[in-house]
Amino acid sequence: MKLSNNFTLAELTKSQTAVRKGIRNEPSTDHINNLIHLAKTILQPVREHFGKPVTISSGYRSPELCEAIGSSAKSQHAQGEAADFEIHGVDNKELAAWIAANTEFDQLILEFYVENDPGSGWVHCSVKMPASAGRKQTLLAKKIQGRTAYEPVLF
Repeated sequence: MKLSNNFTLAELTKSQTAVRKGIRNEPSTDHINNLIHLAKTILQPVREHFGKPVTISSGYRSPELCEAIGSSAKSQHAQGEAADFEIHGVDNKELAAWIAANTEFDQLILEFYVENDPGSGWVHCSVKMPASAGRKQTLLAKKIQGRTAYEPVLF
């Protein structure tokens, strides 16, 4: 099923962990509607602006899958509202900055990025419906003493 011109339901629900552990990672109709909104609001504009494929590392996660990977069943991934992604050859900080300036998002996190290492980390972005309901929260995630810490950041 196509969610937008360049994104499919299969790529936003793919999970090696789900396959390995036998977890059904099937979104409901409401989750699919959220994924369509995510694809059209964030992912498709990113694809069109940068003119390169967007690699999704995580999209929809069922509550059971969230728990299996140590995430919260209340995560926006479990609602079909979030994706983690990057674009080969594009600095993740540049990608996050473009999203911050040009889209209607809820939360935008530059995860585990290392300054001067453009391929490090990835971008997490979530949306709400309607898009205007988003918090426009921008964060940087990094490890401090083995724990993930989030701090506000401006792109």
